[in-house]
Amino acid sequence: MATTTDPAVAALRVGNAPCSWGTLEFEGVGGEQIPFDRMLDELAAAGYTGTELGDWGFMPTDPSALRHELDKRSLVMLGAFVPVALKDASAHEAGIANAVKTARLLAAVASDPKPYLVLADNNGSIPERTKNAGRVTPAMGLSNGEWRTFADGANKVGRAVFAETGLRTVFHHHCAGYVETPDEIAKLLELTDPAALNLVFDTGHFAYGAGHFQIIEALERFKDRILYIHLKDCQPDVARQARENNWDYFEALRHGVFSELGKGGVDFPAVLRWLKEQKYAGYVLVEQDVLPGMGEPKLSAARNRQYLRAIEEAL
Repeated sequence: MATTTDPAVAALRVGNAPCSWGTLEFEGVGGEQIPFDRMLDELAAAGYTGTELGDWGFMPTDPSALRHELDKRSLVMLGAFVPVALKDASAHEAGIANAVKTARLLAAVASDPKPYLVLADNNGSIPERTKNAGRVTPAMGLSNGEWRTFADGANKVGRAVFAETGLRTVFHHHCAGYVETPDEIAKLLELTDPAALNLVFDTGHFAYGAGHFQIIEALERFKDRILYIHLKDCQPDVARQARENNWDYFEALRHGVFSELGKGGVDFPAVLRWLKEQKYAGYVLVEQDVLPGMGEPKLSAARNRQYLRAIEEAL
């Protein structure tokens, strides 16, 4: 984990992501397609100083144009989410090419801290895992051979990205993919090379995938591989209903399983206290998957930022 002893960067640095404005990676799930410039304007106005790239093509893919958009709002580019069907060896080559293409754009606009290539499984594409998100069983997981293929692909992505751009790759554990539960996270980290791949820890996906809110224990368990933090809440009543009613991942999203910060079950004061104790030097990225009917994204983003600011002031 990146740490600091410099008081100049001791304050929590907070970004937000396009998904909080309805730009989701799943086709047909997102809300209104808010233009990137409006999203960035609203993000900056709400008090955030960093962002992620979103889907390729949502923001400018010309480095000079993207740099201009970031600089005029004093924003830092923090990363980009790249899904790859890592279980399928035949998908690795194209996945590596896409990751490297994305990383080159990130590297071209990099500042402080450097952005991460955020690698993930091709979430939402595996029917059994999508149907049972939040309640997967070991029998729904990968075989030993499939794990080796999966980890090999992840290592290759991370090594290629670093060789071509000098940027590091972090894996995003995620519901509706093959790395969802705490044991699956541990298995991936066991099988991958820390020089090639580490972890972005997502509080909301962890809680929903684990079926509990023991976030601090998980942070301690994985802290040697955590480079980056996503702050997302998980609404326990919605998660319970999803399990009782056998909702798939997308139905749970539509019912608001990932709520505004402070309106779910994640103990964010404890998370921020833990980060402070660890002298965490990186950004935290707020994410709230906004779908139609969930309100105005800029207002939710502002409330999320104020919520974190109030915690910081109390600490």
